Amino acid sequence: MVYPDTFEGFAVFDPSPETWSSVKKYEFTPKPFEEEDIDIKIETCSICGSDAHSARNGWGKPNAQYPMVVGHEIVGKVVRVGPKVTGFKVGDRVGVGAQSQACLECKICKSNNEIYCPKLVHTFGSIYHNKDGSTTFSHGGYSNYCRIHQYFVFHIPEIFTNEEAAPFLCAGVTTFSPLIRNIPTNLPEGVKPKVGIVGIGGLGMMGIQFSKALGAETYVFSRSSKKKEDAFKLGADHFIATGEQENWIEDISYELDLILCTANSNENFDLNTYLKALKIGGKWVSVGLPESPFTVSPRSFMANACFMGASHLGSHVEMIQMFKLAAEKGIKPWVETIPMSEAGVKEGLEKCHYNKCRYRVALTDADKAFD
Repeated sequence: MVYPDTFEGFAVFDPSPETWSSVKKYEFTPKPFEEEDIDIKIETCSICGSDAHSARNGWGKPNAQYPMVVGHEIVGKVVRVGPKVTGFKVGDRVGVGAQSQACLECKICKSNNEIYCPKLVHTFGSIYHNKDGSTTFSHGGYSNYCRIHQYFVFHIPEIFTNEEAAPFLCAGVTTFSPLIRNIPTNLPEGVKPKVGIVGIGGLGMMGIQFSKALGAETYVFSRSSKKKEDAFKLGADHFIATGEQENWIEDISYELDLILCTANSNENFDLNTYLKALKIGGKWVSVGLPESPFTVSPRSFMANACFMGASHLGSHVEMIQMFKLAAEKGIKPWVETIPMSEAGVKEGLEKCHYNKCRYRVALTDADKAFD
């Protein structure tokens, strides 16, 4: 069987430490084609940290299902549209992020918060609940095709190449959403908000640029000074190497309105100290997902009445706003490319997991991998 009855992808079959990054071609049956669905022939899919976490079941999900095709920063061309699809036609270049379904009817969805819908389905590793009553396991973008409801498909601005566009679809909107929701807008005229970005990786790279584009004085925190030059090239106003500067908190205590944490590891991570950098009533928002939790004392956020929270992806409306701002400001991710193949997926996953990329890997030439 072949498209449209079956798709093919590079799947992880065994998440054990010895084999998690080894993939093989795998034929799978997509969800039934419904009236608002779009089929996309995939050209490029960049690698998100959650791809590596999921491939190795690093978050320890008890119901993780394998074989699993990961990937949710997808760019390709529309090849089929359902009868109720509007705004898209065959041949359009489009993108898909980490969400592929929600009910779109509840009060959460209708408030442009469909990313928090109880019926959310992720682009890979989740279960579609189809209109015919059946269920289908969702597979991701290391594939030849994907089938997605039109609400979760987005036009790509011409200014971006495929590999530049792909990281926006998860890393981009995941940092853009909490910034526009939490950067204060009621400051006195002429006073810039002060925003901290913790970590310089796939998420931090985007967060720094968006913070600057949104008018904030931007502080970047990293364990060492190894990425200091990159931080300033991305738009940082200040750089703090927390593992090298003794008593670094003394210079910025009670300074920041918002800290966005993109860190993907809790190694040598002192959350209690970070919170001291926030103003009274300032906010700490996490978007990174380490495989083991941060620890913090309640006294730490009581001391300055700060708020602690997190953010998940970004909404349909925010995705459109993000691409508009990025195109206007010339924001682009730093991306290296690897042709999609068994060897390429393995190399890319390992580069991502072991922090050896700068700062995103995009798998390209998907058509050649499958045709």
